[in-house]
Amino acid sequence: MEGWRDGGMEGWRAGPSRGLVSSRRGSVGEAELARGSGPARPPLSKAPPQDMTPPPARAEDAGRLCCLRWRPRSLCPRGHIPQLCGPWRSLPGSPLPFLLEADVDKGSTSPPTMKLDIQCEQLSDARWTELLPLIQQSEVVRLDDCGLTEVRCKDIGSALRANPSLTELSLRTNELGDGGVHLVLQGLQSPTCKIQKLSLQNCCLTGAGCSVLPGVLRSLPTLQELHLSDNPLGDAGLQLLCEGLLDPQCHLEKLQLEYCNLTAAACESLAAVLRATRDLKELVVSNNDMGEAGIRALCRGLADSACQLETLKLENCGLTAASCKDLCGIVASQASLHELDLGSNALGDAGIAELCPGLLSPGSQLKTLWLWECDITASGCRDLCRILQAKETLKELSLVGNSLGDESARLLCESLLQPGCQLESLWVKSCSLTAACCHHFGSMLTQNKRLLELQLSSNQLGDSGVQTLCQALGQPGATLRVLWLGDCDVTDGACGGLASLLLTNRSLRELDLSNNGLGDPGVLQLLGSLEQSGSALEQLVLYDIYWTEAVEARLQALEASKPGLRIIS
Repeated sequence: MEGWRDGGMEGWRAGPSRGLVSSRRGSVGEAELARGSGPARPPLSKAPPQDMTPPPARAEDAGRLCCLRWRPRSLCPRGHIPQLCGPWRSLPGSPLPFLLEADVDKGSTSPPTMKLDIQCEQLSDARWTELLPLIQQSEVVRLDDCGLTEVRCKDIGSALRANPSLTELSLRTNELGDGGVHLVLQGLQSPTCKIQKLSLQNCCLTGAGCSVLPGVLRSLPTLQELHLSDNPLGDAGLQLLCEGLLDPQCHLEKLQLEYCNLTAAACESLAAVLRATRDLKELVVSNNDMGEAGIRALCRGLADSACQLETLKLENCGLTAASCKDLCGIVASQASLHELDLGSNALGDAGIAELCPGLLSPGSQLKTLWLWECDITASGCRDLCRILQAKETLKELSLVGNSLGDESARLLCESLLQPGCQLESLWVKSCSLTAACCHHFGSMLTQNKRLLELQLSSNQLGDSGVQTLCQALGQPGATLRVLWLGDCDVTDGACGGLASLLLTNRSLRELDLSNNGLGDPGVLQLLGSLEQSGSALEQLVLYDIYWTEAVEARLQALEASKPGLRIIS
């Protein structure tokens, strides 16, 4: 149960050493996977059953609650209830507290948004009866991984018809099936429905069940986001979906279709949508076997498109170097395109060479480029360095899982010192780096004032490499805010330098030391610095680090004395 990215436990990650913990980023596993941390995840499956009996919701409280957000105690760090951004208190008669969150813009006179957000709870009949009135009144309804089936969907449809305030509905990871999805969608086809975001991810919707989608999209002109990932739609289902997207009444802006069993044939339908619509801004079709022919069809559609596409995600879609030649023209001509995700495709250095002319074009305004596990070596990295030096718009680059080596690190660091480079986040996790590269990174970090995040995890930096980085970051004027050093062969021997860094550096806010060989001596050195008022660190990640009860007690005391510091383990 490690690093669940999407299902009912979004925002939580299993820490083998000390149980389940919460992370500000959602979860470390999620963040790493999002930037490219390894093989593409498998399709979602149901979460294992858990003994989580929540407090009962009372219908009479619904009118005065801003948000119902329940997290069972067993999922909270050290048994604590996680603090959200809003106030929390117990409902009358409830054995556990609900967390109440008021979504109110500062200075706004509008009433707060009422949300019903329940995850990973098997709903009994009694519990379901209590929740139905809340579904009828909440603007945001999220019932993710709640064991819902077609049997409950008739009730859901009726409740939705009675709710004119609904703007978001998420039923992710429930076995609704085609029949259940139809009942839910019927509930949304009310003249008063103003829904903007709909997530039916991993709901067992098939191609046959997509027959209702054209009518639904036609009747919901307010719908802006549709998430259908992890459903076996197939090419036939996608064609039905596209019929609805082509309707003039449809104004969808974001469409997610990961793991939908799509092939190259589906891309012709998507290309037709791209040619016809002006509204689509985000298209996610990662983890579908589209291949060269499919991507070529998509690119033809984008070349003739009137839409202002901002995000295109094509991870693990069977792209090759030839596909990069097709994408080159799109990158050069689509000034609206700000994020391009090509991770887990065998592009190779030849593919990067094909893509670079488009990236260097004056028309390219790309801000985020993800190229994790793309078979890139030092040769391809050299081409990418030309982009870094020339394109001030590029802010995020992920090269995770490519065999770059220390020579590539030197090239990257030299590029980061050029005035034309404005990169803010660089991910080079699992890139075959050694301690030798740390001199280059250290020298760059003492001079570069723009890079805010550096991901170096899963490289054999060792204590000597980390000491070199600490010396550089300890210099006055360092500006790096986030540093990832997980699984870098770090031992207690490097903790003296890290402890000194925590006292002298005023910019570093997050430090990850997970999966390293630290013990009590090293952890105590870190805690000693964090206990001082001079430490500015806000988050320390220590997954898979083991310590004794005495260290645990001191750690708990530190967290109690410094509420602005989060230690995630």
